[in-house]
Amino acid sequence: MFSEFDRYLFKEGTHTKLYEKLGAFIKDNGVYFAVWAPNAKDVSVVGDFNSYEPYKDRLQKDENSGIWSGFVENAKKGDTYKFFIKTFKDEELYKADPFAKFSEKPPKSASIIWDTNFQPKYKRVNNSIDTPLNIYEVHLGSWKRKNGEYLTYKELATQLTKYVKQMGFTHIELMPIMEHPFEGSWGYQITGYFTPTSRYGTSDEFFEFVDIMHKNGIGVILDWVPSHFAVDGHGLINFDGTSLFEHSDNRLGYHPQWKSHIFNYQKGEVRSFLISSAHFWLDKYNVDGIRVDAVASMLYLDYAREEWIPNKYGENINLDAKHFLKTLNKSVHNSFDNVLMIAEESTSFNGVTKKIEDGGLGFDYKWNMGWMNDTLKYFKQDSYFRQFHHHEVAHMFYYAFSENYILPLSHDEVVHLKGSLIEKMKGDYDTKFANLRALFGFMMAFPGKKLLFMGGEFAQFREWSEKRELDWNLLDYPKHKGVSKLIKDLNKIYKKEKSLWKDKAENFNWINYKDYTRSIFSFIRKNEDESIIIVCNFSDCFYKDYIIGVRKEGKYKEIFNSDNKKYGGNHQTNIRLKTKKEKFLEFDNILSLKIPPLSVIYLKSRE
Repeated sequence: MFSEFDRYLFKEGTHTKLYEKLGAFIKDNGVYFAVWAPNAKDVSVVGDFNSYEPYKDRLQKDENSGIWSGFVENAKKGDTYKFFIKTFKDEELYKADPFAKFSEKPPKSASIIWDTNFQPKYKRVNNSIDTPLNIYEVHLGSWKRKNGEYLTYKELATQLTKYVKQMGFTHIELMPIMEHPFEGSWGYQITGYFTPTSRYGTSDEFFEFVDIMHKNGIGVILDWVPSHFAVDGHGLINFDGTSLFEHSDNRLGYHPQWKSHIFNYQKGEVRSFLISSAHFWLDKYNVDGIRVDAVASMLYLDYAREEWIPNKYGENINLDAKHFLKTLNKSVHNSFDNVLMIAEESTSFNGVTKKIEDGGLGFDYKWNMGWMNDTLKYFKQDSYFRQFHHHEVAHMFYYAFSENYILPLSHDEVVHLKGSLIEKMKGDYDTKFANLRALFGFMMAFPGKKLLFMGGEFAQFREWSEKRELDWNLLDYPKHKGVSKLIKDLNKIYKKEKSLWKDKAENFNWINYKDYTRSIFSFIRKNEDESIIIVCNFSDCFYKDYIIGVRKEGKYKEIFNSDNKKYGGNHQTNIRLKTKKEKFLEFDNILSLKIPPLSVIYLKSRE
């Protein structure tokens, strides 16, 4: 099965379909196995079919590629198996198949013979960059539960689909569903890079989950971790008795912050392994995109470490990781239409979403971590002191168009004693909710696509934990139900109004960013002849006749006000709005508005 051309691509680091060459493949009267273990002394496959007896079903080695392969009669779909590897130090290792398509439910760790001959009934959603993208981030094991137990892929397909449609999100992003031994890692310590976790059902059922999402017009993005991998003994670590997937030098190969091993991007075979993993989920499961986790940790040799080895230029950039990311994005976009590659990159690294031919990394989007950090820092301030931090908010608009951004309020912001979003807000109970409603209104108006972690949409007070479901009972309380209605309405407005998802510099104009004493910002989001005026009051003061300038004279309507009674506000809304002919800054017309405290309002011309 492994041709000369396959060997060339494998070693070059450009093979994209190793999942069709390595692993377990069901034949008429048995199963063909193949595994990369170039430094092993002996390799056997053990499983249900031979009572896990070592040396009974030995594999043969191809010296050119380091791949061991062989056929085992009577092995069949559903049987568990591992590779028994004898190293040159005569160690005996039992390893799960790196290319397994299904696995035992943790804490068990054997691979399961399976196939992935899936045929989707429904196409991906429209993932063009020139469309709305509003993502609901989900951890499947703790979104909802039934009697304390996980929902299955089948149950999630029904319930999550209904909820996401009701709330108006365009996509879901799943925290890693690749097989992982430790639940507390949330999926970020992976052992099965081609295996949907068996916690919630079979591989077939996960495929059906994706297909049902597509049937309902919901895109599916998978969180994927090529930056580091779990140190569990049955996994990739020390796979054939040597540092096969990782670096042997811990200054390059071990992540002290996450206590996991780092892939060796210098090796073409490792790059092919990872690229094939990304292709696998797009190819076999028809997902809409891949969110690449911890890109900064890949790009910087000194990331979270005191001891590190500079590159050949004496710098801290990991040139091999940079090359890998470019190769990954190029291969994905050459092989698949209408898919998204998203980088979680937390630094000011230049050109993450630039085209590769222009010197960039080739991602479609980058998480705007600067916006997230600066915004949450601002909202933690007492409203009186916000006037002294006004420039920090204004500054965010000046880098808003430097990349294709997604604004993330993700799981990372509501764990490890950071508190929930509502708890981060300053003030008493009512003030916290007013601030949160204003935060969401600001987020939807700010340039960039959107991402919100589950629970935030109804103001969950408790910090998120993977050990329990969300506090859905909070929806019985008016303030929480009001936030849910606000998110639903904002999502509806966002999808309807092109002005809010045309994220180019020419689609944005300031009205007034200098009103720091009142902590008010006003700006315009526009698309061709249409525009939406946004006014943000981040103070706790009410302004009865606040003046803003507008270009177009005539009547205006308020299409959103975070102080609306149905959202839990005090209902200081604007009903009849008409311009006056009067000069204000660069504008020839003015509007006089009621501006509630801690609020965001959207206005639109009625003509």
